[in-house]
Amino acid sequence: MTSVEKIQNLITQFIESQDFMGVPSELYAPIDYTMRQKGKRMRPTLCLLSCEMFGGDINECLTPAVAAEIFHNFTLIHDDIMDEAPLRRGLETVYHKWNSNIALLSGDTMLIKAFQYALKTDKAYSQAILAELCKVALEVCEGQQHDLNFETRDDVTLDEYIEMIRLKTAVLLGSVLKIGAIVAGADDKNMKAVYDFGIDLGIAFQLQDDLFDCYGDVKVFGKMPGGDIADNKKTYLYLKALELASADDKKRLEGYFSMPKGRDEKKQQAVLDIFAKYNVREIVNGVMTDYYENSLKHLEKIDVPEEKKVVLRNYADYLYNRIK
Repeated sequence: MTSVEKIQNLITQFIESQDFMGVPSELYAPIDYTMRQKGKRMRPTLCLLSCEMFGGDINECLTPAVAAEIFHNFTLIHDDIMDEAPLRRGLETVYHKWNSNIALLSGDTMLIKAFQYALKTDKAYSQAILAELCKVALEVCEGQQHDLNFETRDDVTLDEYIEMIRLKTAVLLGSVLKIGAIVAGADDKNMKAVYDFGIDLGIAFQLQDDLFDCYGDVKVFGKMPGGDIADNKKTYLYLKALELASADDKKRLEGYFSMPKGRDEKKQQAVLDIFAKYNVREIVNGVMTDYYENSLKHLEKIDVPEEKKVVLRNYADYLYNRIK
């Protein structure tokens, strides 16, 4: 089995060999800027790991894996506009470096390019890969709209939050694993198992990101902590705190999240103090762990020799134990 390091080197070499520039340069420069950033490149890595686990040729899977990475970066460009985020991966976001209009157009162009890359794959499975990307594109938009809807609702439930992050984050992890399985010619049962593995891993990953947003170090995490609190995001941490809080603390917490958006150090510390009072950090960490352990149960269902699962399982463990 190929190591994660070698797979990521293959992905890097492939991306660096691509020409993302074009005319007008103002449209394409942000795409080139984004795709040259290293990042975790988790999604194409998962795609290739899945392909190899099922006995496929990872070189044949590079193009659809990078299609998924282009798609993922399109979502980040648009997310950063909506969140007015100045930093991503420790660098200026596209909307901040250029402007919102350019970021919108460049993001749209990246979405189209992702579909073009999907169609560049072998005709035996290019339609299946494109269909999967179209499906996940709709789901990610649905998740984003749920997230926006939550901003004006005061009755969001924990289950609704989990469904939102399933759509906004986890479905792409499930889909890239499925795409790797498609390229390798896996059967439907195995494709479902590896997809479900990605869904639970993705939910765990997003809950972990929510924790990093509250408690992460900007030098490690690559963006300013406290963004969710500043934006009044109804994350699992906030919703769990509301569920556990006394009447007075609940009123205080709701008051903080009805303040205008924007960074306020006093507000951020006050919210974190309430989270600490009700052990919210530890509770959410436990929920994250449950989803991670469930993902491994789906991995066990995959009908390939155990030694072929080792690299993917170890990579999932690395993601679970990451510090950024």
